[in-house]
Amino acid sequence: MNGQNRKDIFRGLEVDIILKKDQRSGTLTRGIVKDLLTSASFHSRGIKVRLEDGQIGRVANIVDEDDF
Repeated sequence: MNGQNRKDIFRGLEVDIILKKDQRSGTLTRGIVKDLLTSASFHSRGIKVRLEDGQIGRVANIVDEDDF
């Protein structure tokens, strides 16, 4: 599932984000959502979030518990 719709993302959700410094390489960073920073209901490049460890980036995909 991609992270373009705000309704799909909530606090405590495990996600993969792309940090600003990693936009060119596409390197993903995994973490738990602490805050949603995008107020719009949809964003084409992904909803911006702050992870529990303080890193900020756009959600690339939502980690599905069924993937494990």
